Amino acid sequence: MCGIFGYYNYRVSRDRRAILEYLFTGLRRLEYRGYDSAGISFDCDPVVLEKASASIVSTPVVIKSSGKVDALVKLAYEEAVKQGIDLDEVLDNHAGIAHTRWATHGVPSATNSHPQVSDAEHKFVVVHNGIITNYKALKDFLIKRGEVFISETDTEVIPKLCNYVYKSTQEKLSFNELILEVISKLEGAYGLLFKSAYFPGELVACKRGSPLLLGIKEAEALRPLQSSPMRRPNPGDSFEAFIASDASAFVEHTKQMIVLEDNDLLHLARGTYAIYNVSKDESGAAYGSVSRALSTLDMEVNSIMKGGYDHYMQKEINEQPDSVLQTMRGRVKFDRQPKKRITLGGLVDRISTIRSGRRVMFVACGTSYHACLACRQTMEELAELPVSLELASDLLDRRAPIFRDDMCVFVSQSGETADTLKALEYAKERGALCIGVTNTVGSAIARSTHCGVHINAGCEIGVASTKAYTSQMVALTMMALALSEDSIRLRPKRNSIIDALGVLPDQIREVLKLDAEMLSLAEQLKEEQSLLVFGRGYNYATALEAALKVKEVALMHSEGILAGEMKHGPLALVDELLPIIVIATRDRMYQKMLSVVQQLLARGARLIILCNSGDSDMQEICASGGSRLIQVPETVESLQPIINIVPLQLLSYHLTVLRGFNVDQPRNLAKSVTVSEEH
Repeated sequence: MCGIFGYYNYRVSRDRRAILEYLFTGLRRLEYRGYDSAGISFDCDPVVLEKASASIVSTPVVIKSSGKVDALVKLAYEEAVKQGIDLDEVLDNHAGIAHTRWATHGVPSATNSHPQVSDAEHKFVVVHNGIITNYKALKDFLIKRGEVFISETDTEVIPKLCNYVYKSTQEKLSFNELILEVISKLEGAYGLLFKSAYFPGELVACKRGSPLLLGIKEAEALRPLQSSPMRRPNPGDSFEAFIASDASAFVEHTKQMIVLEDNDLLHLARGTYAIYNVSKDESGAAYGSVSRALSTLDMEVNSIMKGGYDHYMQKEINEQPDSVLQTMRGRVKFDRQPKKRITLGGLVDRISTIRSGRRVMFVACGTSYHACLACRQTMEELAELPVSLELASDLLDRRAPIFRDDMCVFVSQSGETADTLKALEYAKERGALCIGVTNTVGSAIARSTHCGVHINAGCEIGVASTKAYTSQMVALTMMALALSEDSIRLRPKRNSIIDALGVLPDQIREVLKLDAEMLSLAEQLKEEQSLLVFGRGYNYATALEAALKVKEVALMHSEGILAGEMKHGPLALVDELLPIIVIATRDRMYQKMLSVVQQLLARGARLIILCNSGDSDMQEICASGGSRLIQVPETVESLQPIINIVPLQLLSYHLTVLRGFNVDQPRNLAKSVTVSEEH
């Protein structure tokens, strides 16, 4: 959802123009998450604000704009000229913050944009991801004490609360102590980044349920002293630091990072850093310094660039031969000789526990839910366990029963999906074994689950998930294969699936050659108002996912329908005008799908049939009935949904471009849904 970025330099000379460009670049790297407004804050002399008090030595300038980052950049430079800000002034120590906002409380506007401020002097400035659930009570409290609110946001209570605490505290608090006092009053989920006129050149960041990362430019200069959590710099020491809600915001500057955990508070000051944690126990809140591991980011700069493609979604669709191969690399032995052909390091110590469980429960949202649905039958047949499937939000709404011998698999591309995280907490409280399947190392789900599988699909920038979806299906299929490894009876089926995995990347490359054909089909459909997609068995998930892609990026009403339910209502919609995609590749549902096609044709339906190459039955239907065919390579039925979704991804991409919509940032949607309704 929203994006946070902060840049800190100490004894590293940067002019103010360069600092602004750091902030703008960081925001551009976060644009893919979806947003409707943006803002920045940086330091300037107190004279910029006429009412600045004598105690303020550096005034935070705040510039905000609705719309895209480019509009903010233009406004910022205009304001710099208007306010007489010297952009060429060199600063050896500076702390700047920036934000892209996706509206939750209050309409998209400059007033509601972040950073939010405490008052006209900008004594405290904050950017915020998440939702403060008790903001109304805090707002009423502050209004009674004379505070005046100008925005509709829940965030504005935070800087005003900072100001109230600062004024009402008798003893002088350090910046981190003051923020500790403030966050103790906040309820909800948040990622927060603070700067203050009272504490120039300092930043404080806090995390609870919303991701925050610390990127470090010079790791060797940042080893904390044994005697103190705060490193004291030697003469001449210098470093730069970046705080962001996503590593893509700073990967071009550094690959050294620290992942902040829930209830962590980070303080950057005087060339030093410290991390504290506020944990709840029976005696209340405990506050103490903690060490967090420095890790190396496994991401290349070119992974966040378009690489010659017009859009990220187009690039990521075409990356799927490589991304599914990466998911399998080092985990699958394609030679039939070894007895152990699947090795999932993250599950190796838990396989026997999972096999002996009561049931496997998949928990996910959106596209990840569809990946689970596509692999449910494979898991049932190979693991020979009951498999249930839950939408994370619905699981929480129902407070569904979970038992200690349940194996709960939480699937999320980002590893930060709010509803899935809450469902994970719910399952852990009930003693279930929790397994994570994510694309993000160090994400909240990756850290909170007992074990798991990283899908290794690479950075996915487009809001509409494509390569992560196919890699999730590969990872879940490999999990099912690993669970069935001790079954001699199932060995032929396992071997056929593993052999099919070996040729899967080449088959996807073959499907990608349908791009021009999908463009032609999109030109026929671009003026339509609605689209139905029928599937059954393994391909019910394909129907749902194809419909989701069309609705979320092309903004066309589309509906995925279980073909077995066609006569129970959906058949009433069928006429000669409504375009219908029928997924009828060769699997155990093939004959039933042939019947579906015939029934639809009998009612004059306008059909687009996705079938296997060389399917003479479908070719005959097409020749006689005027239906259009999309022909794809044939594979084992458990992997066929991976092949089948690719041309439909291409179709949704071309529909979006032809209809004139933003492919990578669909209206009202965000890449990582880190805010949920409270349960």
